Amino acid sequence: MSILRSTIDTGSETYRANRAAMEATLADYQALVAQAVAGGGDKYVERHHKRGRLLVRERIELLVDPDAPFLELSATAGAYTEFAVGAAVVTGIGQIAGTECVILANDPTVRGGSMNPITVRKMLRALAVCAENRLPMVFLVESGGADLPHQLQLYLGAGEIFRDITALSAAGIPTISLVFGNSTAGGAYLPGTSDYVVMVDQQAKVFLGGTPLVKMATGEDADEQELGGAAMHSAVSGVSDYFAVDEHDALRLGRSIVAGLTYRKLGLEPDRAPVDPRHDPDELLGIVSADLKVPFPVREVLARVVDDSEFDEFKPRYGPNLVTGFAHLHGRSVGILANDRGVLLNEDANKAAQFIQLANQIDTPLLFVQNVTGYMVGTDYEQRGMVKHGSHQINAVTNSTVPHLTVQIGGSYGAGNYGMAGRPYNPRFLFVWPNAKTAVMGAEQLAGTLSIVARASAEDRGLPFDEAADAARTKQIEDQITHEEQAAVMSGQLYDDGLIDPRDTRDVLGVALSAVMTNECRGQRGYGVFRM
Repeated sequence: MSILRSTIDTGSETYRANRAAMEATLADYQALVAQAVAGGGDKYVERHHKRGRLLVRERIELLVDPDAPFLELSATAGAYTEFAVGAAVVTGIGQIAGTECVILANDPTVRGGSMNPITVRKMLRALAVCAENRLPMVFLVESGGADLPHQLQLYLGAGEIFRDITALSAAGIPTISLVFGNSTAGGAYLPGTSDYVVMVDQQAKVFLGGTPLVKMATGEDADEQELGGAAMHSAVSGVSDYFAVDEHDALRLGRSIVAGLTYRKLGLEPDRAPVDPRHDPDELLGIVSADLKVPFPVREVLARVVDDSEFDEFKPRYGPNLVTGFAHLHGRSVGILANDRGVLLNEDANKAAQFIQLANQIDTPLLFVQNVTGYMVGTDYEQRGMVKHGSHQINAVTNSTVPHLTVQIGGSYGAGNYGMAGRPYNPRFLFVWPNAKTAVMGAEQLAGTLSIVARASAEDRGLPFDEAADAARTKQIEDQITHEEQAAVMSGQLYDDGLIDPRDTRDVLGVALSAVMTNECRGQRGYGVFRM
């Protein structure tokens, strides 16, 4: 393989300006993460500790193997919504007793761990990660159930959670619930549908209806422990399989259960030892343009992500706006498609389709590095078949069956988002740098297009065109899109698997690539019709 050389001048004015802009964006992102980590705030954190209970991230830290990474997913879910940042639940991938698992843990300091619509969306995504990658699921349960004022937006989605848990079990993917506190009403079905259940003495309470509801419905004055405590469920109902004397004991039992699974990976093992890139990942902060309209060299990014900065480029002289080739990430082979100059031309799309097919022929996972404005428009490109060439790429992405990982480092606009394995095309994981933007088109282009359409409509009907109203409408649309296209806003709605610091890209992708290999890695050998 060839070595990717770097020509970045870290002392240049452009580099310093880019880095300053990225650092400011990272500060905003880190502030959102801090909100998520703070949970319900000092008052509720202190109350939780006074009750002798561990915080959600303390539980996770004790559950995963010592010094093993925990890749948190969608940490800033709920940002820029009416709900708490983090959505009252922590999800991610961690190694437990040597086995990679998805961990889903309620944060009881946020409204008692109750589920809002973003919580449900985040939980469903975690379950999808389990199903797609054949990863065991470990629930750390302490939740008051549905946030009732929002029942219209979450009730039916919450039902999907229990459906998906039982589907995992049917597929032979283990599900384990460690119950630390309340698991009420519909929440009772979280342990109820799991393969293994551990309950903590005097803390776990699992029942369809708590004592107030039982009183209202039947008139019975029930005792909470007799109604749904750990001792009762372990000795009488059989809902609990393991009785834990305290939280540490529950976590010990959880680790023991995972160890007893003797779970095996079905995918490809690393074929060589990992080697750090030759260029400093810290320099990524100054490589990406502060203004995403200004192209930046994607090979400089790859040189700070892939093993030993080695890259075997495919068709380097053809379709130069898209860089394709093979490399290694933490010792695993991967095919890479990376936008270099934003727009995709006819040749770029055809090159992408061929490369995706080749990767499937040799069962190699694909990494898509997005900074794309879309497919090129204009008479010349349309006459050359831009529609069918873009469709070649979309066809190849759609029918590819090797794992796809996507990282968005800049813009992601129009159908370019689709051809580069955006969220609608179900990559196994999609991570986003905090500077990134996603929309149908840029704010100026979208607002300007609507203005042109409105002007043409007025002319067709012989009506006067209100310039002042058009200017006000254009500004309102530009402001709306400028807000909505931000990475933090999109991530708050769960349109990705989380924002990441650019400097962490290599390690985040390494964990994700290892996780996807828990399932088979087998490429598609046949495709649908390619319009020639």
